[in-house]
Amino acid sequence: MKKYIVFVTLFISIFAYSQAMNIHKTNGLVDNCDLSEIDSITFTIPSSELTVTELNVTELTVTDIDVNVYSTVTIGTQVWMAENLKVTHYRNGEPIPKVTDNTEWCNLTTGAYCNYDNDANNATTYGSLYNWYAVDDSRNIAPAGWHVPTDEEWQTLVDYLGGSGVAGAKLKETGTTHWRSPNTGATNESGFSALPGGYHFHDGGYSSMGSSAAFWSSSDYISFSGSFYALGRALLHDYSKVYRHGYDERYGYSVRCVRD
Repeated sequence: MKKYIVFVTLFISIFAYSQAMNIHKTNGLVDNCDLSEIDSITFTIPSSELTVTELNVTELTVTDIDVNVYSTVTIGTQVWMAENLKVTHYRNGEPIPKVTDNTEWCNLTTGAYCNYDNDANNATTYGSLYNWYAVDDSRNIAPAGWHVPTDEEWQTLVDYLGGSGVAGAKLKETGTTHWRSPNTGATNESGFSALPGGYHFHDGGYSSMGSSAAFWSSSDYISFSGSFYALGRALLHDYSKVYRHGYDERYGYSVRCVRD
């Protein structure tokens, strides 16, 4: 039995009624062979014609330790979660404490999470809110192969989208289903689909669901007064900007992860 290796630059036609195959070559010649003599056909792309982009495969979802499945999006050279984190266990399976009492939250120096207004239904849409101690915990809140972005990685995203003055509009989900009107400039052309999950104050209480999306980075710094602050990014319903701020580590903010 014959085996033919045919390059994809050829045009192939098979005529079942005659049990024959015609191979039309790019040089104009036609080869004819009896189908009964063919064992298999292998299509091969010459290695000189391959490019890296032809071989790229984009992962569409990522799953955390709690088996929550998140959509992902490629933006520039980075792959981001396209949803807010809602995991309740560290990567090693140990639970992240859920704290619902405002006084207890204010006095924390270790990792914890909460849901806006202590309502689990809010986590379904907006994800959970985490203090920075949970972000900084060596047990990791991100799924395997992922991590909470550094301040530099956030800036890479912002710069790719045109800078802090316009990137917010490109990150925000469009419309007013979740964002308050006017949701200024929102196009979501990045596919990041930022949602306004609000935040938990460091000294108690919740605020700004619908009008503010606040995200932690894994980076912190010491102020001139000697206080520790963690860096993050914020988006607002009435601006197209991305805001970079230092926050008290006891705040509860949303988390987006980026692939290693």
